[in-house]
Amino acid sequence: MRKLACCDMCILKPEQCHFAQGTCREPEWGEANCFVPHYVYLSNTSGLKVGITRHSQIPTRWIDQGATQAVIMFEVSNRLQSGLVEITFKDLINDKTNWRTMLKENQPDRDLASEVGMLINRLETKLDSIIELQADNAIKTLSDPATLIKYPILEFPEKIKSHNLDKNPLVEGNLIGIKGQYLILDTGVINIRKFSSYHVEFEA
Repeated sequence: MRKLACCDMCILKPEQCHFAQGTCREPEWGEANCFVPHYVYLSNTSGLKVGITRHSQIPTRWIDQGATQAVIMFEVSNRLQSGLVEITFKDLINDKTNWRTMLKENQPDRDLASEVGMLINRLETKLDSIIELQADNAIKTLSDPATLIKYPILEFPEKIKSHNLDKNPLVEGNLIGIKGQYLILDTGVINIRKFSSYHVEFEA
């Protein structure tokens, strides 16, 4: 957190990007990673959720979060702009997924185009003020069709029990589904991303 720009707080909170102030610790890294197209999107995970992602992470980002629907609302030219736009929506909708709710069931489909329209109308003044501060129309409103995502799930668990390899290195069960970063077993769920770089032996 103290040495590398890629570990700076603005990675978690892009609205705090300080590149323009000349205080980025690795300007070359910032130019290569922060000054690339980003998208602000609306997804249906455990409910409606606002989020941001780089242009290269669509639809990977949505699949990781277990979204069943997603649509891009804005295209912006850098990470700071994505953060400024995203936090505008946080007063109205969540920016985090409730993973337990997401794994228990698929949320009912929503008319995302209508949801986007209503949100933008309610936030029009705030959004206009952000856009006016950004030069060259760097923030673009998009109206692409929603992406629909289906996951291979035989059945949803009634109760969510999470397997933890640190507490119990042996996990057994029948695989009954995959959603987002989770394997759903009849004995519990396991977040595969959480255990990246672990050495695992698998037997079927």
